[in-house]
Amino acid sequence: MKRRYRIRSNERFQEVRRRGRSYVNHLLVLCALPNDLPYSRFGFAVNSRIGRAVQRNRIKRRLREIMRLQQHRIQPGWDIVLIARQPIRSADYHEMEAACARLLGRAQLFQADAAHASAVAEAPEQVSESDSEHNA
Repeated sequence: MKRRYRIRSNERFQEVRRRGRSYVNHLLVLCALPNDLPYSRFGFAVNSRIGRAVQRNRIKRRLREIMRLQQHRIQPGWDIVLIARQPIRSADYHEMEAACARLLGRAQLFQADAAHASAVAEAPEQVSESDSEHNA
């Protein structure tokens, strides 16, 4: 994940945590706060109670990769902080990925898929036109 997409200052971490909206599941806490930028930024916090440095860094690397791959689906203009909880120590990559996706969905941070939305909106009209041709 590129440096510009990361939250690096402690002050911004604290502000997102304090003023942002929080969403929780058994592996992670997601805090989100709007920013005034044309892109979203991400921060990751893994407490020392989770494990030693090697384990904490592995968790942060996995979370960074998950968010990097999801970045194109996330609405621009948000600062998002993911805070690891104790059970994440035994979670594999796919469990972390599913937990992130559930939290992002609950927070409504995924972009509305314009192509999918327009196809769904047009589908009933197309069906009704073809039905009227067959019935005539």
